[in-house]
Amino acid sequence: MPNLKDIRRRIGSVQKTQQITRAMRMVAGAKLRRAQDAIERARPYADRMQATLSQVAASSREAEHPLLEVRPVKRVEVVVATSDRGLCGAFNANAIKAGEAALASREQAGAKVTVTCSGRKASELFRRRRPGQLGAQYLHPTWITYGDAVEIADRLAGRYRSGEVDEVVLVYSEFVSAMTQRPVEQRLLPFAPAEPGSAAPIPYEIEPDAVRLLAVLAPKAVEVQVYRALLETQAGEHAARMTAMESATRNTQDLIESLTLQFNRARQAAITRELVEIVSGAEAL
Repeated sequence: MPNLKDIRRRIGSVQKTQQITRAMRMVAGAKLRRAQDAIERARPYADRMQATLSQVAASSREAEHPLLEVRPVKRVEVVVATSDRGLCGAFNANAIKAGEAALASREQAGAKVTVTCSGRKASELFRRRRPGQLGAQYLHPTWITYGDAVEIADRLAGRYRSGEVDEVVLVYSEFVSAMTQRPVEQRLLPFAPAEPGSAAPIPYEIEPDAVRLLAVLAPKAVEVQVYRALLETQAGEHAARMTAMESATRNTQDLIESLTLQFNRARQAAITRELVEIVSGAEAL
């Protein structure tokens, strides 16, 4: 049985851990509010961009663009987005699991797969598991910016235009709420607009023409979708960390209460033992 000094030392250690987890929860909560505002502003723009691209591409049979070209899938690039840091529960594990599932399904279909990692956690894992299939790696130690998305999107679009890959898939964790982050698999390239004539007439005119508009709109849509995935991952990371640190704080409180009870019992046992020794000595005299 541990002595009183050991129990007291352990209580002090757990109290210091509790201070750390409480501070991390508060920091994650503050960052979550900012990240949540960012993704809630980005979602309507990304959805409207996707819808506009589909409408423009479907408005004319002559409207073609390399990023809209659908071809037989022989080479696939899967982009897995995670965080750079841990201590956020199963957030990264769930995203990586979804990425592994996307890779496995393409391999079973006979495609050659390459994995691109956004975030240190994905990079470290796929560097060990799939070193021969690992492509580019992107780290985001600070706040996500649109420039980060442009860097990733330019590389993916360039590889698709050149024919190095026939499909690009995004795997990330969608921010649903502070308690829920849902892994999502989304085909980024090629874009699949509606069939010409099947969509409702667009309520505006295209100037100068659909081909020139697509030349600007299609690359921008890739950037916006990548940016949205990064923002979703960022918000989900802070939400998962806040939840994990809140749970850890509660666990440390339970452990402190348990250790305090153990300390009191040990102290009472020690006092009782000393009293018995004193009484026994007095009776012996």
